Amino acid sequence: MAKGNRIAVFMDRDGTITEEMGYLKDAKKLRLISYSGEAIRLLNKKRILTIVISNQSGVARGYFTEEAVKKIHSKLKRLLKKEGAHLDEIYYCPHHPKFGSPQYKKNCNCRKPKPGMLLKAARRFNLDLKRCYVIGDKVDDIRLAQNVWVKGILVLTGYGRRSKNKGINPDHTAEDLYHAVEWVLMKER
Repeated sequence: MAKGNRIAVFMDRDGTITEEMGYLKDAKKLRLISYSGEAIRLLNKKRILTIVISNQSGVARGYFTEEAVKKIHSKLKRLLKKEGAHLDEIYYCPHHPKFGSPQYKKNCNCRKPKPGMLLKAARRFNLDLKRCYVIGDKVDDIRLAQNVWVKGILVLTGYGRRSKNKGINPDHTAEDLYHAVEWVLMKER
């Protein structure tokens, strides 16, 4: 893959941009975490790509359908639009290595901490991954960042406080997405 020249901030969805709700299957329950819309808007203003990467194994487990995931993502886009923000893309992995029908039960390359979603985005958007960032509330988000040599930021929202002491070493730890984006923008000056 040829090296690109653009940068992106990859963000986990649940517990990072939106409130952690377990296996969210109803778009009506989706809520933004305070200031996450403003954080994404700041990235938009600096022309840094904003890309959601989310494991959605609830599909494989039969808790909800891919159609439900798409409805949730539509609502997420609407909520962000009300905040004057937008996402450049949303990628999700519906698979699980141990659960589901043959269509979804697989040890795929897109399930975090594997790099499939980032590599797909890098090709599509001509990204220089070494200049990109991953922001998330779980150990797998930071492992993903480390697997592709990007900067990993752990947020303390969602599962973040529990993930903080699990032997991972993020490049930065932030109270929430807004403070993580402030750090990114400071690094990009």
